[in-house]
Amino acid sequence: MKIFSYLGFSVAILLLSCQACTTQLVDNLTIVKEEGKEYPGAAAGAERGWITAPAFADSSVANTWLVFRKEFDLSKVAAEPIPAEIAADTKYWLWVNDSLVIREGGLKWGPVPMGYYTDVEDLGPYLHKGSNKIEVLVWYFGKDGFSHKSSGQAGLSVAIRDLNIFTDTTWKVGIHEGFAVDSPAPRPNYRLPESNINFMAQKAGPLDRVDQPLYGFAGDWLAAIVRPNTRRVSVPRPIPQWKDFGLRSYENSPTFPFVSTGDTLRMKLPYNAQVTANLTISAPAAAPGIADGQLPYIDIRTDNYFGGGPPNVRTIYHPRPGSKQTFESPGWFNGHEVIYTIPAGITVHDLKYRETGFATEFTGAFSCDDDFYNRLWEKARRTLYVTMRDSYMDCPDRERAQWWGDVVLESGETFYALDRKSDRLTKKAILELMEWQRPDSTIYSPVPAGNWDQELPTQMLASVGYYGIWNYYLHTGDEATIKWVYPAVKRYLHVWETDADGLVIPRKGGWTWGDWGDEKDMPLIFNGWYYLALKGFANMAKLTGNQEDVVWASDKMERFKVAYNRKFWTGKAYRSPANMGATDDRGQALAVVSGLAPAEHFPAIREVFRTQAYASPYFEKYVEEALFQMGYADDALARMKRRFGPMVKSPLTTLWEGWDIGSAKWGGGTNNHAWSGGGLTLLSQYVVGIVPLTPGYGSVRIRPQLGSLNRASAYVDTPLGLLKVEVRRQGNKLKVDYDAPDGMAVIVVAE
Repeated sequence: MKIFSYLGFSVAILLLSCQACTTQLVDNLTIVKEEGKEYPGAAAGAERGWITAPAFADSSVANTWLVFRKEFDLSKVAAEPIPAEIAADTKYWLWVNDSLVIREGGLKWGPVPMGYYTDVEDLGPYLHKGSNKIEVLVWYFGKDGFSHKSSGQAGLSVAIRDLNIFTDTTWKVGIHEGFAVDSPAPRPNYRLPESNINFMAQKAGPLDRVDQPLYGFAGDWLAAIVRPNTRRVSVPRPIPQWKDFGLRSYENSPTFPFVSTGDTLRMKLPYNAQVTANLTISAPAAAPGIADGQLPYIDIRTDNYFGGGPPNVRTIYHPRPGSKQTFESPGWFNGHEVIYTIPAGITVHDLKYRETGFATEFTGAFSCDDDFYNRLWEKARRTLYVTMRDSYMDCPDRERAQWWGDVVLESGETFYALDRKSDRLTKKAILELMEWQRPDSTIYSPVPAGNWDQELPTQMLASVGYYGIWNYYLHTGDEATIKWVYPAVKRYLHVWETDADGLVIPRKGGWTWGDWGDEKDMPLIFNGWYYLALKGFANMAKLTGNQEDVVWASDKMERFKVAYNRKFWTGKAYRSPANMGATDDRGQALAVVSGLAPAEHFPAIREVFRTQAYASPYFEKYVEEALFQMGYADDALARMKRRFGPMVKSPLTTLWEGWDIGSAKWGGGTNNHAWSGGGLTLLSQYVVGIVPLTPGYGSVRIRPQLGSLNRASAYVDTPLGLLKVEVRRQGNKLKVDYDAPDGMAVIVVAE
């Protein structure tokens, strides 16, 4: 460890010379080509045995729950791990000898349009000599969404090669009628592949434990049938299984037991979280309102049920009359409150929740002497975490969609807020984005998706550009992934055309979206993102040894910069000639952060930022970053406080999609959008000043900009270990203390 203190200004000191360290995240696994597509780690999926119920031989019904069972004898159990390869369409719960091994396994489909993810789990600790039993509950989504491409066929594939066990006709299968296919209206909006969970307890066996195997399946067992495999590429699950925080009591739990009088209970969570809801109740054998032996149902939803406008997911539970029962909904939702509406006459013995989420740790940190920025940083991390699961999400309620404008900001936040397991989600997002590239070389998001295929040109430029894929490499050193996607990035950039001056010709795409809000100067937005894409591509070309592409991109950037300033700079601001409205702060921001704006323009641009504030929370990050880059830290911090003040003061623990919750002006205005958390990145990267100079943090620059603050500190969990930095103002000087891991070169700059 190296600890260093520094006093002074305008000095750069190299403390340790070392070779830049890199992290290789791609394993040397078999690559399979599928109709021109490739994916790292893929394996042939066609030979896998997929089984389903006889009723689904020709077609599958959406929102069906299937159960599978395999019984077998073992004369002995090896001491070594016994890996099982498990894939399901779509989600599964796995029990081995009545022990729950995996809760909500599987990932939404797919890594490529014709592919799926396969989990690998060690079953050795759960097996024993003699008779053994494997049971699997499968939830078949059966419909496309903004985060899932349905195969159209429910099924399960298991391969335990060491035991010579595969999914075939020796497995038993049943349709779990406790899970109803349909539910009372309203149903989830079309963006979500998940349906409501509608559980009919009277069609299940006794429910007497939280992890009840197969949720009390009480139907008939049939011989499974082998179904054709319509997806031919299998990819090992690239991210960990979910972190399970365990069952917990709500913050405002009432005294149990009590008899409901038709109560609606708003049970408080400690923060916005991804949770499943749990209940233990007793239902009377007879009560007013019972018809045909069925009690009125219990409705379970969160305060985000209408988050962003349309209805999202909920759970409906029909109790079994005359018995005590425990039920935990297998489907997750999110919010600050779980709302139970419980019919009169039902005795409530307990209500709990289980938080689950991406398996990363909150190892990053930020602190300063103004608590506003501390609260903003923490809220940004909470918002980030609740928008991570199968993929990055714009929001965890209305869409659960991997829009890449959001991913660029989310991934940037992970480097400063979380441990490095979070990089796996970013790598997954990058590979999916480029592996879904269409034959015409265009790319689009969200992917994976089954009912959306429209290109958002500006978001796509952001994704392949300096703040997108290249920023991932800078923070991780994952050279293999850059090399893998480089040809696809090159193909996409060559879709774009330039005019006689070398400026980009805007592309309509499927949705010509620049930002939420007013006064968008689209030519500036298009050209700013295009230049950043060229900048990122030039770096990738140099890294991969494609010298011709380096020359092409460099020449294009040089010509572009001259033409951009000649055409758009008015002497007071950047404006496109056709813009008859106000000056757009977004365009100024991109001009600065891309490097298009020369330093002599900074005072005028600063004045624009003082008077114009049209950017949404998504684009606001780049506006404030431009202020930091121009050296106006006081302005950046003041604008951050002014614009995000209502969000930070709000009792909500997450940041909003727009400046107003629920506003159509901001796309529906969800109350948990990680693209609003750019301040987290800025506080760690600019206020404390931590920036990797070489990929994977082989060398780091610490250049603090405290502005109006007197103290700021940050922890960053780098690929080399935890970097700790503290900056204090002492008179007209700064004191910088840091603790860096071995192998990291540190440069301290104070200005």
